[in-house]
Amino acid sequence: MRKKWNEEAKLRRLLEPAHLPVRWQVTRRKVAGRIDGAIAGEGRARFAPLPGLTAVTRDVLRQGGALTELHAVYGGLASGRLLLVGEPAVGKTSAAVLLLLAALDYRENAEAEPDKQARIPVPVMLTPFGWDPAKESATDWAAGRLSREYTVFRGKGLARARELLEKGRIALFLDGLDEVDRKLRAAMLSALADADFRVVAVSRARDLAGRRQRLSGALALEIQPVCSQDASTYLMTPLPDPAPSGWQELNRRLLDEPGSAVAGTLTNPLVISLLRDIYADNGGHPVDELLDTSRFPSTRSLQDHLLAQVITAAYTPRPNRPRPRYSPETAERTLRYLATQVTHAQDDRELRWWRIPAWTDPRPRIRLAGFVTGLLCGMAGFFMLWWTNGLVWACLLAPLGVLIAASQAARRHSKVTDEKSLPSAGWRDIFPPGAVAFGAFVWLFSGTVSWLVYPLPAWLTYLSMLPLGFGATLVSSRGYKLVAGTYLGSGSGPQYDELREGLSRRPVQESRAVSPQDVWRHHIRLRLVLGLMTGVAVALFFGSVVAHQYGLMTGLLIGGTAGLWQCLMAGPVGNLGVAAALTAVQLSRSEGTPVRLMSFLEDAHRRNLLRVTGQAYQFRHTWLRESLTSSTQPEGRLGPS
Repeated sequence: MRKKWNEEAKLRRLLEPAHLPVRWQVTRRKVAGRIDGAIAGEGRARFAPLPGLTAVTRDVLRQGGALTELHAVYGGLASGRLLLVGEPAVGKTSAAVLLLLAALDYRENAEAEPDKQARIPVPVMLTPFGWDPAKESATDWAAGRLSREYTVFRGKGLARARELLEKGRIALFLDGLDEVDRKLRAAMLSALADADFRVVAVSRARDLAGRRQRLSGALALEIQPVCSQDASTYLMTPLPDPAPSGWQELNRRLLDEPGSAVAGTLTNPLVISLLRDIYADNGGHPVDELLDTSRFPSTRSLQDHLLAQVITAAYTPRPNRPRPRYSPETAERTLRYLATQVTHAQDDRELRWWRIPAWTDPRPRIRLAGFVTGLLCGMAGFFMLWWTNGLVWACLLAPLGVLIAASQAARRHSKVTDEKSLPSAGWRDIFPPGAVAFGAFVWLFSGTVSWLVYPLPAWLTYLSMLPLGFGATLVSSRGYKLVAGTYLGSGSGPQYDELREGLSRRPVQESRAVSPQDVWRHHIRLRLVLGLMTGVAVALFFGSVVAHQYGLMTGLLIGGTAGLWQCLMAGPVGNLGVAAALTAVQLSRSEGTPVRLMSFLEDAHRRNLLRVTGQAYQFRHTWLRESLTSSTQPEGRLGPS
């Protein structure tokens, strides 16, 4: 968690340079119940204060505070239910990320006292998309997400994650409640009220208005707009001393003229960070232009000017920074298309790359998969039949083989958009020691039996049974879907999940979060290679047996044809990453987006236009997504002017 969120905080520029201070007050909005329900008296507290912290009191809450005090409230709140609310883009998610890091720091500082540390939960931030409280409790849903998104749960699965949640060893930070349907949000809040772990929920204040939208026992803290002094320190600290005259004048208006357009605009973290990104490096835009009161007479006009340059600022070359791989025009066109697709999604607002194949007409890809597979397998089959049965039979049967291969490949490729066939932690999940040992046993046992039963050389029996051991390894691990429905996939059904889970248990070698890029690499590097290896195994099995009986050339042709067919079906034809890559080519021709769309997504993440939430991307701000899907800027999206 520390590694993931430190990296994410750096990309969001929350750590370097120093972040804008977090200021909060107990909200006066009617988004939560009475404070007494959150700070229950002694003996009625649902959660005891974390070791080293004291119970939250009215006096503490009345004073408000910064990040340190926010962590004290999080750790000392009797109800264990905390809401962070505020205006759009006021810095709610940034405050939640900084609170999460502060909670991790606090836990690490207790390392010398294991008993004390064990009573401090590990904070985990998730988004609520895909959760239906009518079907899953908060604990079951969170356990499922943890088991998919963190490698520490590989081999332990849902049971271990659920146990940690039920014992309060994990605290749930939930961001994005304001992005789900109102009725669904009410059901989520009701489910969270009964959870056994601490909850920190982040939402726009207006989306929690109404009695049914309240989290029982919660304390609602409102994140405050940035004060002029904090904005001044944030903007002026990176500049040389003395600062350029334009910056000095802007700073004077910010501090001394509270009614000016400059002071009214620089109360929002997004706008403040944009101003620094656009002008601090002096990338051809002198900050003096913002001082023109005839051009920018109001807060709205100045705010709109800065917000309109979000993408341009991210993709403008800067001194001492890598040159952007994409032009601002290409980036804006691509992000506009992505925002449209995400907005049209019915269930959530996350950008999952494995849904990309559903964005275009699949028929061209299906035809391509069928054509290439049919052509290659047809050519291989033609030469095999020519060698074994003569030219006439080859000419008669090869076209039939082409049609069968093409139709099967097309059917297979049309079904690769299933998002459930997602990640493992890598090679260690496919080849855990238990599965490897089981595969070795199957290989040795089947080879020995074949040698005793059939009058074949020992080297041939063990060589021909090697693919069977390889298939047994895949079937008994999380690679079973790669060989399901093939010669090597006998026993790959869900009825063997319990045995498979037992053989896959192993000590965790590396604990990390599974990112969208990890899922992509899993499909392109791991699943694709394993699919090709499956084809090689099939070729080895058939080729070795046929070569012994009918000669080396016949064995090569028959084994090669069977292996090529399996290679294509288990490899590129059935690979979700390949389908997404082909879709990106289609989109490049029709929409003008980059051919390497996955690389663009990761680049946009590094430029802080997208953020990572588990295995998916999200737009940095709701305002950015909404502005990209409309011809005019959303009115009032960043709060009062």
